[in-house]
Amino acid sequence: MRMIRFGLGLALAATLGFSLAAQDASTPPATQGRAGGRGGRGAGAPPAGGGRQLVWAPKAIKPGGWNAPHKPHTKVADVVAKHKGQADWTESIVDDETLHADYVSMAPGKKTLKRMNADTREWWVVQDGQIRFTIDGQEPFVASKGYLVQVPYRTMYTMETVGDKPSLRFEVNIARATKMYSMDEKPATAPSGTQFQQVSIPGKGTYAEGNKPFVDFNAVAAGTDPTRRFINDDRAVANIILGRGIPPPPLTDKGHFHEESSEFWFILLGKIRYNIEGLSVFEADQGDIVYVPKQRWHLASFGGDGPSCRLAMNGYTDLGHSFEVIEER
Repeated sequence: MRMIRFGLGLALAATLGFSLAAQDASTPPATQGRAGGRGGRGAGAPPAGGGRQLVWAPKAIKPGGWNAPHKPHTKVADVVAKHKGQADWTESIVDDETLHADYVSMAPGKKTLKRMNADTREWWVVQDGQIRFTIDGQEPFVASKGYLVQVPYRTMYTMETVGDKPSLRFEVNIARATKMYSMDEKPATAPSGTQFQQVSIPGKGTYAEGNKPFVDFNAVAAGTDPTRRFINDDRAVANIILGRGIPPPPLTDKGHFHEESSEFWFILLGKIRYNIEGLSVFEADQGDIVYVPKQRWHLASFGGDGPSCRLAMNGYTDLGHSFEVIEER
């Protein structure tokens, strides 16, 4: 008999006492699917009547590794220590064919130029300090630790550090995103191989399909904000996956792999345990980043004794999950 080993999320939901999102970023809650009824297939149990296919999937014998700047586990404490004594710095954490992400520190009183992405959405997790966001069409607001903020394409915005200490943010863009700037604030230098040209460009993105300017994760953790899918875009998704600590799953449970996409997680709360092919099991803490290349088995589970949460991110709206098929006698 063949048995497909599925993720733990749905099986645990009843015992944890919360409504859980599925184990990975490709599974939106049913109430937050795409327009026209499009939702994610995801990592939960198969739907009634069957919805899974048994297939042969090409998986690299030696899956891709972690080329710089990628690491399996980036500890925020190490990143901050590396830049001790600096107020303004940027540290790249993710740079692959789908997404790019940096940790960025900005000194008190510093402000970005008024800018926008030409064709893609951009988002941030505020890790420390306070940032005043001024986004076209929205009332300005100040975001502190735990805020998740996003801006659609061709929507001008600025960020300014307020208060008496640097702000620290995790900044995520679609790979090779291009910045444009207000006519009033031309940057001093253009990106390598380019020159600035005055243009007129129509249209802008909107906060549709469940997207909104910001989510205060503190409210999510408190149970007063039900948001689970933070980014719902044709080029990327980001899901809030919240639960309580559980015993370590058996090492024989490989989880799943993604055929064509890497995936990474920002730890929002508590501890998340990772079992990644080729590595010893480890736990990541709040503010840490965990990255897994495509075609590498991985299983994330809730660590510690209390609540924990991760923001799962990848560049596919309906990411496929490949689970092991086990022969049983």
